[in-house]
Amino acid sequence: MLYYALIFLVVAIIAGILGFGGIAGTSAGIAQVLFFLFLIFLVISLVMGLFRRT
Repeated sequence: MLYYALIFLVVAIIAGILGFGGIAGTSAGIAQVLFFLFLIFLVISLVMGLFRRT
């Protein structure tokens, strides 16, 4: 998931440089959502790992 967030971020940067504002904004929004989903799943995974050890 983090891989796809980085891909959308790169697409947003390239589109922004080339002047495609709509595509850049959409790609940046998708990248942001995917990054936050990755963080949520990371925290859930870490918490579940702590509970399995005890």
